[in-house]
Amino acid sequence: YHMEGRALDIRVKGVNVAHLRSVALRLHQGGVGYYPRSGFVHIDTGPLRTW
Repeated sequence: YHMEGRALDIRVKGVNVAHLRSVALRLHQGGVGYYPRSGFVHIDTGPLRTW
């Protein structure tokens, strides 16, 4: 999805990565990937899924 411009990896200074994941999951849309060791959350416009 990144190569199609339909995904992004996000981190927000001062915002816990687990909180970002929680917010993304509440949307019930697209993919949400959780990378706590790397400090970011992946979100995309694909089918609903998590990892």
